[in-house]
Amino acid sequence: MYGMRTAEDLLKELEAMDQEVYGRRQDESAEAWKKAQAYSTAFWETMHTGMPSAALKEGSDGSGGYLVPDTYEDTLVEALKDKNVLRRLGHTIHTTKDLKLPVNLGGGSAGWVTEGEEVPTSDTNFGQVVIRAHKLATSIILSDELLEDGGVDLEGYIRQHFAERFGEAEEEAFLTGKSAGRPTGLIQQAPVGAVTERADTITLDDMIDLMYSVKEVYRKNAVWLISDAAYRQLRKLKYHNGKYAWKSSPTDEEPERLFGYPVYTTKWLDDEDPAGIPGSIPALFGDFGYYWIGDRGKRVMKRLAEVLADHGQVKFIASERVDARLVLPEAIKTLQRKS
Repeated sequence: MYGMRTAEDLLKELEAMDQEVYGRRQDESAEAWKKAQAYSTAFWETMHTGMPSAALKEGSDGSGGYLVPDTYEDTLVEALKDKNVLRRLGHTIHTTKDLKLPVNLGGGSAGWVTEGEEVPTSDTNFGQVVIRAHKLATSIILSDELLEDGGVDLEGYIRQHFAERFGEAEEEAFLTGKSAGRPTGLIQQAPVGAVTERADTITLDDMIDLMYSVKEVYRKNAVWLISDAAYRQLRKLKYHNGKYAWKSSPTDEEPERLFGYPVYTTKWLDDEDPAGIPGSIPALFGDFGYYWIGDRGKRVMKRLAEVLADHGQVKFIASERVDARLVLPEAIKTLQRKS
């Protein structure tokens, strides 16, 4: 009949529509890429010369600083993972405001009931954690001659130094932070799962007690995080047959294992003295996927030439806003030295 479209006609129309949408998305993607490239070029020219361009207007923080380019932000975060073990183990999210999260504090159970019997009340207890934003900043100083040298890798130099400083400061605060203005330490958030039999030593039995204090559902993706001092002590322990309890890694890229679970170390737990401090925390065990790191917005970099102009130097300041919280307390437990 005249005017009727066949299935083949409809298919061709749909294909044409798909091509139109695909082409539009490709154009938008290409335009966004060009814009990002222009911003990145302008950003690093400004870091070198101190002469900002109109292309940086959207990235200005209003006080002489600029948001770092997206691609550089990604490489900086990857560099932070190398310096902060909790960046590798935890779950990172991006926030634009304080994030309030309900937390399951336990409780709730099932019960057997006969026909017609009322189901017993057994409520789960909920709490709330808030992921806020605490500012972390550092600065480095470079000479005018170094900046004028076209062969210097300014991006790599800044990334290396800022990642080392941010990573170390983050790891310390994420694990042990107590004071205001910084994230609350994980050892203040995670419940005690086991206590050592003695204050001056750690045994395999202590580690087993800690391991089984964590519910099976969280042991599936669990890892150990232990202090350097505890590692040295535990690394020497052997089974009754004389074999070491630790399983060596087949490659440098893979972590060592204890009872089949990966082992990571940190210098910010416990104490440098192998005997430790009574009441201190030498080890954690659990699923660190429930430890959330909230990056607020993007990192900002500022170039200050006037401050050290008389010395022929330029100061660069970088800052970030970050917080970290354990969103499910029962997922990670701590080992505490006997008091």
